[in-house]
Amino acid sequence: MIVESLDAMALRSLMGTFLEALTTHREALNLLNVYPVPDGDTGSNMTMTAESVVAELEGLADPPGMEEVAAAISHGSLMGARGNSGVILSQVLRGLSGVFAEAQTVDGRALADGLAAASSAAYAAVMTPVEGTILTVVRESADAAVVVADTGADLLAVALEARSVGGESLARTPDLLQVLADAGVVDAGGSGFLLFLDAVLTAVDGRPLPDPPELVATVGAARPDDHRTDGPEGTRYEVMFFLDAPDGSIQDFREAWAALGDSIVVVGGDGVWNCHVHTDDIGAAIEAGIDVGRPHRIRVTDLYEEVEEQAWVRDQIATDAEDVGEPVACAVVAVSNGSGIRDIFRSLGVRRVVAGGQSMNPSTADLLAAIEVVPADEVLILPNNGNIIAVAEQVDAQTSKTVRVVPTRGITEGFASLLEYDPRGTADGNLVGMAAAAAAVVAGEVTVAVRDSGSDVGEISEGDHLGLTGGKVRVVAGSAFDAATGLLAQMVDDSHEIVTLIAGRDAAEATTAAIVSWLGAEHPDVEVEVHEGGQPLYPYFLGVE
Repeated sequence: MIVESLDAMALRSLMGTFLEALTTHREALNLLNVYPVPDGDTGSNMTMTAESVVAELEGLADPPGMEEVAAAISHGSLMGARGNSGVILSQVLRGLSGVFAEAQTVDGRALADGLAAASSAAYAAVMTPVEGTILTVVRESADAAVVVADTGADLLAVALEARSVGGESLARTPDLLQVLADAGVVDAGGSGFLLFLDAVLTAVDGRPLPDPPELVATVGAARPDDHRTDGPEGTRYEVMFFLDAPDGSIQDFREAWAALGDSIVVVGGDGVWNCHVHTDDIGAAIEAGIDVGRPHRIRVTDLYEEVEEQAWVRDQIATDAEDVGEPVACAVVAVSNGSGIRDIFRSLGVRRVVAGGQSMNPSTADLLAAIEVVPADEVLILPNNGNIIAVAEQVDAQTSKTVRVVPTRGITEGFASLLEYDPRGTADGNLVGMAAAAAAVVAGEVTVAVRDSGSDVGEISEGDHLGLTGGKVRVVAGSAFDAATGLLAQMVDDSHEIVTLIAGRDAAEATTAAIVSWLGAEHPDVEVEVHEGGQPLYPYFLGVE
């Protein structure tokens, strides 16, 4: 049976069908992403965005009206958007839902006009649109739909034409974007969008959704991730947040971001904006938002390490479900990314540990959930990472509890701060002493370069061991031992008394022992404390005090 138009109930059902299609095709879409630097998978990001929409739709009372359904699609997609692909999909859905709300029913004319609005919204959201991406596929699908609708065609005819032309557009994306041609793939975001049109056809005439293709991993080329064209030499961090700001201030905000990075997407309206940028200057990106309004739900991701650490955290650090203990006046919540580090924090009095670290930054919601569960009216947060401090500072405004952030930028700073923690004190009183203790620590870290680069101390090749302190590369070496000892040689002097060495998952026992021996020979008066942290990506965290 062919339906002539879709009412509110049918549109809600269609979004469930779209989510089903994305879920079954998620891995296939992810494999179209061949950019060598982890940047969030398109299939997963689009699926999570659709999940947010469906969750919002499920909260509507039956029977919902078209305006209610359209508003739920618009709001759910904005709040649930993840990554470039999810943000653009949210704008596509917001464009569609705006037209559907006015039309009250989805016929051929409304679908065509909705697709046109979706295309305009998607292009407007991207600072520098790139053809050969989801943008092209949506636009050419919309253009074809409008031509057919102008002839008075029905919903099925418009949907068929949009899907047919959209498929042809997707097949041409490698002709428009060299990175796709080099990889021998089509655009992942455009592929995901076509699943929406497949869901429309399922709703109109009951045809089954297409089966996902056989999964064959692709290698050796660059990932565009919808509209990104920078290669490994590009920006390192993905910054996303919601921004409460007047609509008239957004153009200046966009221009400020344009000077800081790329892959800029700013979508929303009526004072609420979902903002995304790739940049090397996290602080400036957030400050640009503060200049025009109130950034919140801030999330910062290290694009080069995201996938490896997220997989490790899922496998090794489940949600900390341990007993939070008896009530206290002031409790501590800490962020860590190693089982050994977590155990140490617990032993020092931390009531809840939130999984996260150098590249997997927890959200404000993650920290808020931990704050609410600890048995105290006043709570301190130890971010233990510079990228998490801004997120932690958003929590106090979201809860009736008093929340203060001790600005720890590393694990060793977090350990040191807890030596001044008094569970019977106040958050403000604890903050002063704990922050001073953290500031007295000189922190460092040893890791492995993920790409060729340059630094103040020489050229860096992928695979080199790096020693960092103060956020800068201080040592480039061929081994973890050379990097650690080279860094310690700069960090330790006669005024220091204690060196803390936290060994990571990839630290060899022999190397750790050799570093301790080196310290004993070079600085015999310094006490050395060694802990098994188990953290990924960083063989050693160092603390000197």
